[in-house]
Amino acid sequence: MRNGLWLAAAEAGNETATSQGNLWQQFLDVIWNTLQDVEMWKSAATVLGRIVLIVLISRIVLYIVGRIIDRLTVERDTSSRIKLRSRRVQTVGRLLKNTAGYVTNFVVILLILGEFNINLAPLLAGAGVLGLAIGFGAQSLVKDIITGFFIILEDHFSVGDVIQTGSYKGTVEMIGMRATRIRSWTGEVFILPNGSINDVTNFSLNNSLAVVDFPVAATDDVTGVTELIRGVLGKFDDANLIGQPDLLGVQTVGAADVIYRIIAECRPNTQASVTRHLNAALKKAFETERHPRFYRNNEKTLAGG
Repeated sequence: MRNGLWLAAAEAGNETATSQGNLWQQFLDVIWNTLQDVEMWKSAATVLGRIVLIVLISRIVLYIVGRIIDRLTVERDTSSRIKLRSRRVQTVGRLLKNTAGYVTNFVVILLILGEFNINLAPLLAGAGVLGLAIGFGAQSLVKDIITGFFIILEDHFSVGDVIQTGSYKGTVEMIGMRATRIRSWTGEVFILPNGSINDVTNFSLNNSLAVVDFPVAATDDVTGVTELIRGVLGKFDDANLIGQPDLLGVQTVGAADVIYRIIAECRPNTQASVTRHLNAALKKAFETERHPRFYRNNEKTLAGG
């Protein structure tokens, strides 16, 4: 009885081994037949050739787009009425090239997946839903990024410019895609989201105009005062001055004084400094004219005479 059971078990083992051997042989046969299938190799070569062609065309497209971006930014930098800063041009160029690269590579990936007969509809639908969710969840962030892109692209202001937006005025320290940092002249630092920057006044693009309203006693002779002021303006010198200051004449007449208006063109955002220097020069000239002996003695004392 035991011998019969042993023989049955042995026969079952032999049959299992034979079956496994047959399955392995069938698997090897399938692989070998597949490798010998000429049509399969033709299809694989066709798919591989299409993939190589897609990648090659995408690289050519990126190269052409890059050349076009370089040409457009260089032409705008040399022919624009308000020239772009070289650093700003480089930033815009890199941003546009990166955007073109992302879009092109995304299209290439979709085309390659399509060559493997992968259904792209669920992927596109999922990407659309994800983009919609991100758009609803980060509306302010998207607004800040888009506004920052156009600030950089249209050159509204640059690092180092003195600007005013709303109630904030100061020197631009940093321009990012999401926020802009401004430092006021008293040291406060304002960090403004780009989406909140609506109206901007840039004080650093064009030359400034210093306007000086200088009061003189109403009893002084107008002709003598005019000659004295013109004499001071003819000798006035300042590193930030562009051209000679101009006396416009009497601005207002009051009971105690007469206001004379003077204008002076100066370098961008230097009107405050020029105004202070011009006021000091006019004040000194009038004091010297009214008290000549005192000023001669004072100059000798300061000189050590």
